Amino acid sequence: MQVGRIMVSPKLAIRLACCNAHSLWSDLSFLLNWLYGVVRQPHIMVLGVGGFAQAVMQILSDDGAEVSCGLTRNYAHDAPAFVGPTYDLADVDSLAEIIDRQSVDLVVPMSIDWAREPWARSLLASRAAVFSPTGDGMRIERERDFARQLCKQFSVPFPMSHVAHNRIDALEFLKAESRAFVIKNPLCSPMSPLHTIVCESPSDTRAWLERIDYAEGVFLQEYLGQREAGHIALVANGEVHSLVTNQEYKRAHAGNLGIVCGGPMGGLTQADPGDRYGLAAALLNPLKPWFADTGYTGPIQATGMFHNGRWYAIEYNIRLGVTATPMILRMLKQPVATLLRLARGNPPESKFRIGYEFGASITLAGYGYPYVQLEGPRVPVKLNSEPSCDVWWNEVTRDVEGCLTATGHRIADTVAFGSDLATAVAEANENIQKIRCLGSYHRPDIGQSLWPPGNE
Repeated sequence: MQVGRIMVSPKLAIRLACCNAHSLWSDLSFLLNWLYGVVRQPHIMVLGVGGFAQAVMQILSDDGAEVSCGLTRNYAHDAPAFVGPTYDLADVDSLAEIIDRQSVDLVVPMSIDWAREPWARSLLASRAAVFSPTGDGMRIERERDFARQLCKQFSVPFPMSHVAHNRIDALEFLKAESRAFVIKNPLCSPMSPLHTIVCESPSDTRAWLERIDYAEGVFLQEYLGQREAGHIALVANGEVHSLVTNQEYKRAHAGNLGIVCGGPMGGLTQADPGDRYGLAAALLNPLKPWFADTGYTGPIQATGMFHNGRWYAIEYNIRLGVTATPMILRMLKQPVATLLRLARGNPPESKFRIGYEFGASITLAGYGYPYVQLEGPRVPVKLNSEPSCDVWWNEVTRDVEGCLTATGHRIADTVAFGSDLATAVAEANENIQKIRCLGSYHRPDIGQSLWPPGNE
């Protein structure tokens, strides 16, 4: 049945047909409430800062959602405010009060650290669904050695690893296992005292073990080369629903040279619901019993290294990914509906837009990056011409005349799409060159290495 241009379910049609004077008021109230649920835009709150939050807000807004942002760090506040209202959560004890006041339906965290905030309990007790696993499901990212144990339990290949509590312990282990190790913090967090150091020889590893911060210990993971790729999926009711295969360019300079940056310098995504490269089959599907036991509901990213003819899991993340999120959401036909369905525990119905099979993201880094202790002045950021793709601003603000100026080390990301990888990369490259900021740079080789997955 159709009322005006609104399609009505058979159940509602029967109720409307049976309406009489005695039940007019109750039926009218029922109809008004139903119409409110149909017409009202869902309100989605993003937890984050900078271009990552801005991108998610804008894309979901473009798909019909009302959006806002809870600011979770003390920098990069302006970009989210370009899209919708923002709330500084630094001194907030109860996020539920904001959620109730704004009628928020869904909260999308951009970092795992939300669960350790003072307002985390109030968020979980609020009316809003959360686009993230909770409880034990978070351990697969938070605790690196838990991920290793989980992989061992379900026969997922994992590099030789060891948790050392201090320098002596770490050096003794290296003496017994003379090989190269990647050095990581045992507890994954943006605020960890130790960030990833990729060592390619035992002597490199030994040199770094002499000077790192052991406040939380150290997680040593065998170095298996550079043939790295990721696979991102949505998990509900113990089932894995593949979305994309992706690649992040984590080193500072072209040719995959320089140190590993705090945030990737670019990335690629390919719509991959069929798992054409076998990453989900190797690294995610074996974990289905654990997903079911923990009630895991949310996104999952498996990062793998192709070594000796098979994929090894090197880490898991419970988010869509730093560079991948703006690409995935733009690639989906109905991103708002997809996120809401999953957060409410329903299997996602993910469909991709035609012509958006591939995505490419390129980061414009500012003065001193990735050495963030080097600070430059607030220099102007200028667009030489109108962008033809998505541009997401990171650490920028507007001056009194409304012009953009740099406030930090990551300026912007250009994100473009195409039915093939070359088209997406070319457009992202063309647009990154339209942005000028003194002392800034980008990697011109995004897409020229590490793809397709498993390649050198």
